[in-house]
Amino acid sequence: MKTNVQQVDCNEPQEDVIAQAAAILQEGGLVAFPTETVYGLGGNGLDAAACKKIYEAKGRPSDNPLILHISHRNELERIVSNVPEAAKKIMDAFWPGPITLIFPKADCVPMETTGGLDTVAVRFPAHKVAQALIRRSGLPIAAPSANSSGKPSPTRASHVEYDLGGKIAMILDGGSCEVGLESTILDVSVKQPILLRPGAITKEMIEKVIGPIAVDAAVLEKPQEGVAPKAPGMKYTHYSPKAEVILVAGNTLEAQTQEICRLVEEQLALGKKVGILATEQTKDAYPKGIVLSVGDRQKLETIGANLFKVLRKFDFLGVNIIFSEVFDTTGEGMAIMNRLNKAAGYHIVKV
Repeated sequence: MKTNVQQVDCNEPQEDVIAQAAAILQEGGLVAFPTETVYGLGGNGLDAAACKKIYEAKGRPSDNPLILHISHRNELERIVSNVPEAAKKIMDAFWPGPITLIFPKADCVPMETTGGLDTVAVRFPAHKVAQALIRRSGLPIAAPSANSSGKPSPTRASHVEYDLGGKIAMILDGGSCEVGLESTILDVSVKQPILLRPGAITKEMIEKVIGPIAVDAAVLEKPQEGVAPKAPGMKYTHYSPKAEVILVAGNTLEAQTQEICRLVEEQLALGKKVGILATEQTKDAYPKGIVLSVGDRQKLETIGANLFKVLRKFDFLGVNIIFSEVFDTTGEGMAIMNRLNKAAGYHIVKV
């Protein structure tokens, strides 16, 4: 299969390009498209066969749920059986935007979409290309991140083409994604809403709207074996470059940098090509190794926006091992550490 890559204007998406992509979705094909978070791999969310194609293209385990994307709140009525009050408040505050809500599903949503669960994850993206595609197709679009399963999520069309070129019909190239981390996922199908995946809409922001929420243990700890994932990214190793990733944690930033320098020396002596995931504050503290800054510690949104791009760059540079600094888990730091923990397979060196 030849993958058709089409440039698309993010402010005024070209009608002919959107119509071509929508026709592919209506016929059961797959289209990758930009959102404000990462690129999504879209298929007809009400078509079991199309959802199976998504799993096959990504190499994704079939019990890992997909997210349905809509272009208006009234489209919820078709795909969910109940909208709790807490969900209405969250939608008022944050939709359209980078937060996914989990509802009891309607009968029309196939189990292939939900990973065999009786709940369905739904998001109303803010990106104009995503909205135009959903509207033109007339479908709720099932769309996980448009990458090979387990690899860093794609924030540029070139990332999608590298992973999925030749496996899908079309990629809409809308440039770089603004947020850079997948959406926050909040389960509102239970009495006390539960944060299942942190993102740019933080725990603190949510609690200002609906009060205290629970946080699933798998957000920052290794998931238990044999437990079915309630949402994307909970069960399997995710966001991993080809190189081994090791996190280095210390009581102070200086302790982290000193330990990373020591570990780098060890690996260089073994003939390894070593990468260091640093920040603007620390990038000059590492005299050896390939040092890439992921952003500014005082502006965590810059780290979120650059994280996957930097992990993929280490792949292109051919490093064998990556040492990464760690971050506080307040605000967007929780989302950053969630992704880094999974990228490292929870391999942390504590100083």
